[in-house]
Amino acid sequence: MIRTVHASDIGRVRSVNEDSVWVGATRHGYTLGIIADGMGGHQAGDIASKLALNDMKGKLDSLQPDISDDGLREALSTAILEANDTVFKEASSDEKYHNMGTTVVAALLKGSAGYIGHIGDSRAYKVKEGIATQLTEDHTLVNELFKNGQISQEELEHHPRRNVLTRALGTDAETKVDLTAVVLDPGEVLLLCSDGLSNFVSTEHLGKVAGILEITLEERADRLLQLALLAGGGDNISVAMLEHHEEASVPEAKGWDL
Repeated sequence: MIRTVHASDIGRVRSVNEDSVWVGATRHGYTLGIIADGMGGHQAGDIASKLALNDMKGKLDSLQPDISDDGLREALSTAILEANDTVFKEASSDEKYHNMGTTVVAALLKGSAGYIGHIGDSRAYKVKEGIATQLTEDHTLVNELFKNGQISQEELEHHPRRNVLTRALGTDAETKVDLTAVVLDPGEVLLLCSDGLSNFVSTEHLGKVAGILEITLEERADRLLQLALLAGGGDNISVAMLEHHEEASVPEAKGWDL
């Protein structure tokens, strides 16, 4: 079965936590995790991330049982694209929200298998035996430069414009969702996070901490937040963790953290 937990912290620099995060079980037993990292100023990022998360959760919570693999993939894609429409319309309706948008990374699992959908630079990692493997590709300017051979891996990680997005949710009438299939074997963890974690904690340390099976998911999530805070806490920090546990259990719906 899948155990879940999420945690979020405002960090040491921001005045508002513009991340929205939720993970737990839907009405018919799917496991759903969502992290949205808002942007736009005047607290518009906070509004954008909440709109996206609430819209997606509302649609996927009513997902009927026993849908096909293709149906699961389509449901996640549709939920993200419809959230894009919701945020874009809200941004277009009020001048002070003109530039608002959000990243999103979401996982929808039926049992221990399912899909990750994402737009922007919030990430998904699969953690096995203390090693984290990034499953998503950042939609950022510097990642495009890296793929084109214009900057090195080291420059990618420390570039002053590494947070400039090439794709976001809600900033345009139409957008594209990247979808990735995922299967969790017993003992493996799916980790979703905002860039407030991934920009301050190395992939190596993410894997080591998320892979400490001797402590609870809650303790692992808290340790990850503390590592980001110790590294400066220069952004809002959010993490959601989904672990395939061999013992019979139900997903631990932890409630809203917006």
